[in-house]
Amino acid sequence: MELKPITIGSVRTENNVFLAPLAGYTNYPFRRLCERSGAGLAFTEMVSAKGLKYGSENTKALLYTTPEESPVAVQIFGSEPDIMRAACESEELSPFPIADINMGCPVPKIYKNGEGSALLENPALAEKIVSECAKSGKAVTVKFRVGVSEDKLIAAEFARRMEEAGAALLTVHGRTRDKYYSGEVNYREIAAAKNAVRIPVIANGGVFSEADADELLEKTGADGVMIARAALYDPQIFCDFTGRPREEKRQMIERQIKETRQVFDERFTTVFMRKMVAFYVKGMRGAAGWKERLFACPDPDSLLALVEEIFSE
Repeated sequence: MELKPITIGSVRTENNVFLAPLAGYTNYPFRRLCERSGAGLAFTEMVSAKGLKYGSENTKALLYTTPEESPVAVQIFGSEPDIMRAACESEELSPFPIADINMGCPVPKIYKNGEGSALLENPALAEKIVSECAKSGKAVTVKFRVGVSEDKLIAAEFARRMEEAGAALLTVHGRTRDKYYSGEVNYREIAAAKNAVRIPVIANGGVFSEADADELLEKTGADGVMIARAALYDPQIFCDFTGRPREEKRQMIERQIKETRQVFDERFTTVFMRKMVAFYVKGMRGAAGWKERLFACPDPDSLLALVEEIFSE
């Protein structure tokens, strides 16, 4: 695919291949790993605007960043426009020039709360949220799905309304809410959203290779792609797009463990990196046995020792 910068408010990205916000995964060290591989923009994990209002320590922990990470976008969720705007204007979000509004999360707890993909069924409220957040001075973007179900496809009209409310960029996940993260990507609906607006549109869904990205852009006319699950299995997938050299996998993992350890405590580092290395060994000979041993590692040092064993074979 053709790499090109994307302008989002005052931010100009290096390229148009973005890392998706992934709950439970896109913490600072993981984002930095993907950025070193060439991701043009990375997003934090989904952050609760209400959690920020009430000073949740867990919420604040999701927002760790440093000046080295630039540009970076924060993704927030909620359904109350005043609280969403207050979040955008908060000190905690001051390092982030871009605020992405989650209007696609399909998880029942979020949906039943009127947040995430539930906003697809309440476009007037979605507009109000975007217009209020835009008053914060941040560039506001919106990530949404093409509908809640196949009989309620709303991509074009929803895109128009988000643009009119003040969104600077849209990311369209080409699946409906009821399909979660599986099933065919609806290219037609992403294309309809792209054709309905003047602002940049990023296509999301089913990108596991450069060939997938080429097909997605060809069939939708989108301005760029967003990579999600593929980055969990291979954070260096962005190298395939940018031409940057890949690190040897063992070296990459050791660096990720070290950087995660610098930001988080030993317990978090152990639990998180056990999950990550389990992704990295998928498809390897003896993967099931390696995973069993991975999840028995009690601390980062034992995990490092096992990584050395796995990747020295």
